[in-house]
Amino acid sequence: MADLFSVTAPLAIRFPDGSRQIMVERLPYADGLLFLAPFWTDIGVADALRFVPGPIRGEGPWKVGEAVVTVLACHGTDAELANEYSCWQSQLLQMAEAYPQREEIEKLMKTHAGGVANLDLCDPRFSNKD
Repeated sequence: MADLFSVTAPLAIRFPDGSRQIMVERLPYADGLLFLAPFWTDIGVADALRFVPGPIRGEGPWKVGEAVVTVLACHGTDAELANEYSCWQSQLLQMAEAYPQREEIEKLMKTHAGGVANLDLCDPRFSNKD
C-alpha cells in the first residue's frame, strides 16, 4: 500500500485490548505516532491528543508498537466506527473554513506532544516549559 502518513483514506487503530478509534489527524513522533480522533475540536488538542509508542512498521495494515492501523472498514465493517466517521464528516461540512489548516493542526499537536507522550523530546519551540 503506502506510507502511513501519506494515505488520505480514513484510518482506524486497534489497540491490544481490542478497543478501536478513528484517526482523523496523525503525525510521526518520537518513534511512535500522535493522533487525534473525530470531534477533537470539541474538547481541544490538549485533551484529545493520543500517543502510540512505536516503532511504525508495514505498508498497510501498519503496526505501531502493539497497535494495528487499517483503512477504516477494510477487512470487515465496523458499523460503530463507520457511523462515527460519517458524523465527523457532517461536522466538518458545518465547520467549513473554521477547521484549522494542516500546518496549524501539526503545530498544535507538536505543542502538546511531550506531555501526552511523557517524553521530553519536543522541539524547544513547542515546549510548554518556562
